[in-house]
Amino acid sequence: MISTRTRIAAAVAALAITTVGAVSATAAPATGVVQTSHLTIASAQKAAQAALNAATKAGQHVSVAVVDRDGNTVLTLRGDGAGPQSYSSAQQKAFTAVSWNAKTSELVGRLQQTPTLKDIEGTLFLAGAVPVTAGATPIAAVGVAGAPSGAQDETFAQAGVDALGK
Repeated sequence: MISTRTRIAAAVAALAITTVGAVSATAAPATGVVQTSHLTIASAQKAAQAALNAATKAGQHVSVAVVDRDGNTVLTLRGDGAGPQSYSSAQQKAFTAVSWNAKTSELVGRLQQTPTLKDIEGTLFLAGAVPVTAGATPIAAVGVAGAPSGAQDETFAQAGVDALGK
């Protein structure tokens, strides 16, 4: 049989462990930890759908991709009638925009100055993607591909980003 003293010691130990766990769960982040912001899936869906709707309204068949701050695809929508190349192109454009925190139309000029940028895996230096920022920090990007011009793709991507402010 367990003595009263042993039971009390066990209860105190359990309480101490619970308290330490609760404190560590609510403590400030440790030194060397970076916190980042990301779009919710609902916001990513809202942006992608707004971009696709803008393209559809203009009679264009496109794909839309939303990537997170790390360039990982959050979601991709392939519009009705969008070409097979548009799916991966939208992802690559979005990856490029978030990587440099700039519209891909602006990055085309940088490519002329530094042609080796195109050698970075996963990038596509064609107009059609717009970064999403929190302050000045990129947290996502919307990429569109499939319209006859990159300028049109970028207009649709901008419509997606603009929808996040509504």
